[in-house]
Amino acid sequence: MAELNVDLVAADRKVWSGAAREVSAPSAEGQVGILAGHTPMLAVLRPGTVKVSTAAGLVAVEVHVDGGFLSVDDDVVTIVVDEVTEVSGRESALA
Repeated sequence: MAELNVDLVAADRKVWSGAAREVSAPSAEGQVGILAGHTPMLAVLRPGTVKVSTAAGLVAVEVHVDGGFLSVDDDVVTIVVDEVTEVSGRESALA
Protein backbone atom coordinates (compact mmCIF):
# COMPACT_ATOMS: atom_id res chain seq x y z
CA MET A 1 0.00 0.00 0.00
CA ALA A 2 1.31 3.47 -0.87
CA GLU A 3 2.07 5.81 2.01
CA LEU A 4 2.12 9.50 2.69
CA ASN A 5 5.10 11.29 4.20
CA VAL A 6 3.67 13.71 6.74
CA ASP A 7 5.23 16.64 8.58
CA LEU A 8 3.15 18.49 11.17
CA VAL A 9 4.86 21.63 12.44
CA ALA A 10 3.86 24.49 14.70
CA ALA A 11 5.37 27.95 14.64
CA ASP A 12 7.89 26.97 17.32
CA ARG A 13 8.58 23.23 16.77
CA LYS A 14 8.08 20.03 14.80
CA VAL A 15 5.07 18.26 16.30
CA TRP A 16 5.12 14.97 14.36
CA SER A 17 6.78 13.49 11.30
CA GLY A 18 6.47 10.07 9.71
CA ALA A 19 4.75 7.71 7.31
CA ALA A 20 0.95 7.60 7.29
CA ARG A 21 -1.98 6.08 5.46
CA GLU A 22 -4.44 8.95 5.91
CA VAL A 23 -4.62 12.57 7.05
CA SER A 24 -7.82 14.36 8.02
CA ALA A 25 -7.82 18.15 8.50
CA PRO A 26 -10.29 21.04 8.82
CA SER A 27 -9.85 23.24 5.76
CA ALA A 28 -11.63 26.54 5.24
CA GLU A 29 -13.71 24.79 2.55
CA GLY A 30 -14.64 21.85 4.80
CA GLN A 31 -13.07 18.70 6.22
CA VAL A 32 -10.50 17.13 3.89
CA GLY A 33 -9.21 13.57 3.81
CA ILE A 34 -5.86 12.85 2.17
CA LEU A 35 -4.76 9.42 0.93
CA ALA A 36 -1.76 8.41 -1.16
CA GLY A 37 -2.10 9.58 -4.76
CA HIS A 38 -4.11 12.67 -3.78
CA THR A 39 -4.01 15.50 -6.29
CA PRO A 40 -1.70 18.39 -5.32
CA MET A 41 -3.44 21.00 -3.20
CA LEU A 42 -2.90 23.93 -0.88
CA ALA A 43 -5.56 24.61 1.74
CA VAL A 44 -6.04 27.15 4.51
CA LEU A 45 -6.92 25.46 7.81
CA ARG A 46 -9.63 26.62 10.17
CA PRO A 47 -9.73 25.70 13.87
CA GLY A 48 -10.42 22.00 14.38
CA THR A 49 -8.85 18.57 14.71
CA VAL A 50 -6.03 17.19 12.58
CA LYS A 51 -5.76 13.39 12.65
CA VAL A 52 -2.98 11.30 11.13
CA SER A 53 -3.46 7.52 10.83
CA THR A 54 -0.69 5.00 10.14
CA ALA A 55 -0.72 2.15 7.64
CA ALA A 56 -1.76 -0.17 10.48
CA GLY A 57 -4.90 1.95 10.92
CA LEU A 58 -3.77 3.34 14.28
CA VAL A 59 -4.05 7.02 15.08
CA ALA A 60 -0.48 8.33 15.20
CA VAL A 61 -1.42 11.85 16.21
CA GLU A 62 -4.65 13.72 16.90
CA VAL A 63 -4.38 17.40 17.80
CA HIS A 64 -6.51 20.52 17.83
CA VAL A 65 -5.18 23.36 15.67
CA ASP A 66 -6.12 27.04 15.64
CA GLY A 67 -5.37 27.66 11.96
CA GLY A 68 -2.58 27.35 9.42
CA PHE A 69 -2.25 25.64 6.06
CA LEU A 70 -1.87 22.21 4.50
CA SER A 71 0.09 21.33 1.37
CA VAL A 72 -0.05 18.07 -0.60
CA ASP A 73 2.36 17.22 -3.42
CA ASP A 74 3.70 13.82 -4.58
CA ASP A 75 2.45 12.00 -1.44
CA VAL A 76 4.17 14.55 0.81
CA VAL A 77 1.80 16.30 3.23
CA THR A 78 3.04 19.36 5.08
CA ILE A 79 0.83 20.85 7.77
CA VAL A 80 1.92 24.18 9.25
CA VAL A 81 -0.20 25.42 12.14
CA ASP A 82 -0.32 28.54 14.30
CA GLU A 83 -0.97 26.73 17.59
CA VAL A 84 -1.50 23.09 18.46
CA THR A 85 -2.93 21.39 21.55
CA GLU A 86 -3.31 17.75 22.44
CA VAL A 87 -6.78 16.22 22.12
CA SER A 88 -8.03 15.18 25.61
CA GLY A 89 -7.82 11.57 26.60
CA ARG A 90 -5.03 10.60 24.23
CA GLU A 91 -1.41 9.78 24.93
CA SER A 92 0.80 12.77 24.36
CA ALA A 93 1.50 13.30 20.67
CA LEU A 94 3.36 16.49 21.48
CA ALA A 95 6.38 14.92 23.22
